[in-house]
Order: sequence, then C-alpha cells, then structure tokens
Amino acid sequence: MDGGVTGSLKPFNIALDGPAGAGKSTVARMVAGALGFIYIDTGAMYRAVTWKTLRRGVSPEQADEVTAIAGAMDIELLPGAQGQRVRVDGEDVTEAIRMPEINRNVSAVSSIAAVREILVGLQKELAAGKGVVMDGRDIGTRVLPNAEVKVFLTASVEERARRRFGELSNPDITLAQLAEEIAVRDRMDSEREASPLARADDAVLIDSTGMSLQEVVDAVLDLCKAKRGGEE
Repeated sequence: MDGGVTGSLKPFNIALDGPAGAGKSTVARMVAGALGFIYIDTGAMYRAVTWKTLRRGVSPEQADEVTAIAGAMDIELLPGAQGQRVRVDGEDVTEAIRMPEINRNVSAVSSIAAVREILVGLQKELAAGKGVVMDGRDIGTRVLPNAEVKVFLTASVEERARRRFGELSNPDITLAQLAEEIAVRDRMDSEREASPLARADDAVLIDSTGMSLQEVVDAVLDLCKAKRGGEE
C-alpha cells in the first residue's frame, strides 16, 4: 500500500462487518490508524450493555429491563496505548466485556430491537463528522448505509475459533467448545429479527482464512485508495 494514502484522501466512513472472531476490531483499528481516522468498536457497546445487564442480575431475556439499562448507562470509547478502552458509567470494563460469560450472552442482548435503536442512534452520531472506521454486524446495512467503503470480513469457523482461543490467557473452554459457541452465535446473529448479520449488497467480501493480519489490512487500505483515490 502506498504510504501517501493518508494525505491524499478526504475524511470518509468505512463500514466493516462480519461474524464473531473474524478479526474485525483489530483490522478496523489498524486501518483507522493508517488513515488517521477514528475507530469505533460497536461490538464493545453491545458487550458493555451485556456486562451491565448481568451485573445487575438481569437476564438478557428480560427485554424491557435490558432496554432500560441500555438507555440509562453512559458508554465511553476511549483511545488507549494498547487499543480502545471501554468505560461504563466511569468504570473501565475493557477486559471484563471480553470474558466468556459475555460471549455467551451478547447475542441475546444485541437481538433486542429497542437496545439496537438506542445504540445505533449513538453510532450514527459518532460517525456524522466522517473519518470513521466502524465495525460490527449491521454497519453497512443499517448504521452507515451510505458509507463510502464497505467490507464484509469473514473466515472459517475453525480459523475464527483458533484465533479467539489464542487470545485467552487462561482458557476455561476447549478449542472445540469455542468453535461450537462461535457457530451458535453465527446462527443467532444471522437469524435474529432486529438487524441480522448480513453482507450489504455493495460490500466487498474478504475471506481472511489463510491470510495474515497485515494482508487483510492492506486489502482494506487498497479498497480505500481505489474507492476514494484522486480526491484532493
């Protein structure tokens, strides 16, 4: 990728969608860094609501209660030396929202239409000024349907499980169990009524199975240059 890409492009929005464990957050963060854009991890927002819900002793199936929690909480996404930090009502929950318990419950929370309405509104506000790289499951289809660059990033279930397993410092789950959890979440995310996981018609598909992280990042940056190149 040409190192002059940052200076040659006016701010625009990039929507990066895909299933759990596809590497969206890491790729989006690196792309944002290369372009000097702002990275917004929408998945962390749903995880934050899930964390707060469970902490309150509320079941993800209690839609009205979960919606009330989502509407009242303050979610902050902040830059940090090791990546984006997440604060809920002033408390840093960056590590807490990545625990297996959150993984098992976040799809149920994110399937609540009213919760999605609240968070999608916040996400649209964050992207209004352009220059944003946003990742999630319905960014290109619903949150930023007019994003100038759209990517649908995926990989095989086995590859995604292997990557997630490698991120766990003290795994209390086997690789096979993690693969099954990811497969179940794929089904839940794709079949939910509220903004299901889907590839936007104009999104470019990137299957990262067998690709290095840098190869994926370069592929997205090349798309940015091809889509937006020449703008001064």
